[in-house]
Amino acid sequence: MSEYLEFKPVRCKDCYRCLRECPVKAINIKDHHAQIIEEHCILCGHCTKVCPQHAKVEHSELDVVRAMLKSGDRVAATVAPSFISSLGQEDFTALHIALAKLGFAIAEETAIGAQAVTEEYKRVLAGGEMRNFITSACPAACRLIQMYYPMALPYLAPVDSPMVAHAKMLRKNSPDLKIVFIGPCIAKKREADEHGIDAVITFEELQQLFEENGIDFANINHLAVTQDNLGANRAKGYPATAGIIRSFDALPEGYRYMSVDGVDRLAEVLENIENMDHVFIEMNVCPGGCINGPCSIVREGGVVKAESDINAYVDREMATRRHTPAPDAGVSLSYAHPRLRAKSRPATEAEIEDVLHRTGKFTKEDELDCGACGYRTCREKAWAVVNGYADIDICLPYMRKRAESLAIDIVRHSPEGVIIVDPDMNIFDINASAMAMLGLQGTPENVKGRPVAESFQPIDFYNAYSRKMRVENPCIHIPATGRYLSLTVSLLGDQNLLFGLMKDISDSVNYDKKLEKVRMDTISTTDELIMKQMRVAQEIASLLGETTAETKVALLKLKKSLSDGKGDLGVDGRPTDWKTAKV
Repeated sequence: MSEYLEFKPVRCKDCYRCLRECPVKAINIKDHHAQIIEEHCILCGHCTKVCPQHAKVEHSELDVVRAMLKSGDRVAATVAPSFISSLGQEDFTALHIALAKLGFAIAEETAIGAQAVTEEYKRVLAGGEMRNFITSACPAACRLIQMYYPMALPYLAPVDSPMVAHAKMLRKNSPDLKIVFIGPCIAKKREADEHGIDAVITFEELQQLFEENGIDFANINHLAVTQDNLGANRAKGYPATAGIIRSFDALPEGYRYMSVDGVDRLAEVLENIENMDHVFIEMNVCPGGCINGPCSIVREGGVVKAESDINAYVDREMATRRHTPAPDAGVSLSYAHPRLRAKSRPATEAEIEDVLHRTGKFTKEDELDCGACGYRTCREKAWAVVNGYADIDICLPYMRKRAESLAIDIVRHSPEGVIIVDPDMNIFDINASAMAMLGLQGTPENVKGRPVAESFQPIDFYNAYSRKMRVENPCIHIPATGRYLSLTVSLLGDQNLLFGLMKDISDSVNYDKKLEKVRMDTISTTDELIMKQMRVAQEIASLLGETTAETKVALLKLKKSLSDGKGDLGVDGRPTDWKTAKV
């Protein structure tokens, strides 16, 4: 993760837009999430502006500034001139008071440093030693040259930026002074670290500090403030297009002056710098200059209104203040910008071809260079893969082709029958399983175009097409094979085709038939058994009835014969008249 740009992976939606928009491809796509490659990044901040999910935000040093203001140390604020457009102020008066209320011991415009930088530019130009001259006020443009266009490095002005120049001037008499830069630029954060400036905050963060401390510009603007005694400063126009050129009271002779902004235009100029001669080039990475920086506050009217406000501010400056020579900075503003190199390495042709082959690119025609992955060419993306800056599967045409191939393989080898039918009820495509179910001979290519009716009645396909709805038939019979199939038909509206999915249910149907036969046979056998049992029961009952009747008659006769004239018998069979009984 970058030290200056923070990343929220939960919001990254695998869109690669930041990579496509990054001018130096300082984005690492890993596990479908984007990450900043800090050593490659020029901190132009463009990715923060184009990210649709706002997944990238600049690192905040607001807590550091809060701590400095509470520490009791003397803290100075150097404020970029673009405060006019971002904060909606007409001049520095109210902002100076507001910063003092926050606890800043000193609050000045960075334009003081810019004025000193312009004077240093004059000195260098007067030497006549630079064939071409590129301004050094934009740290992102400087880093672009230092890392990616070393052939232009001899033409980069060996001069500090306005922020660094102003910091040196502030510390000239107060070496222990803490310095905070306030502006719209992310690149200033790294430049501040490289040059010993204590912190950098944005205009939005400054507004947050004002709100926390209850500071309202509406009240401050009613206070009268004595202006400083400095002369008119044309360098307050630095943030706008051609602001540096306009900061000269008279342009040094011997050069043609031009202003170039936007990374694409900068790249075009830098690539052709050797073909130029005695050209002064004011460079800004941000289109429109610093007023359109990544951390600027966009107000109604946009960049056009912002530039108008800046120019009006400079015009008032020149109209209301005396024209005096710029004061001497009193410090050296010379700075030799070093050549910077990233840790990446060139990829060999064998490595490039290996990556290309792994993504299905074997000929020059296969290299679409579509830019969908974010890289300009397939070979540039292969270089990123070799260096570990990108996953190989971020090639969208390759992944689409792979997905289509996988889908085709699944259909071709599916155990389910797949048949695609056109509106004329002819076979558009079919897999091997469906051919076997329908008893079709040959290959899928051989049967394409044949009527479905040759295999079975396509009534379900007619219904699905005419009703524009899904149709399911739990069982159809295929005469050619004797099989039973379940059929589901869906309409592929985009292709105007019918998709049929067939499943062989013959075993189930045949099992059900066998089971039904067994059930019927069992019922029949049970009926016969019941009838037999009934007959047996009836015969037994008849025999038992006859035997019982005969037994009853015999017993009655016996009883009568035993009881006639002899009295009743007791329960033990002896006569109850014991007097007449013989012992």
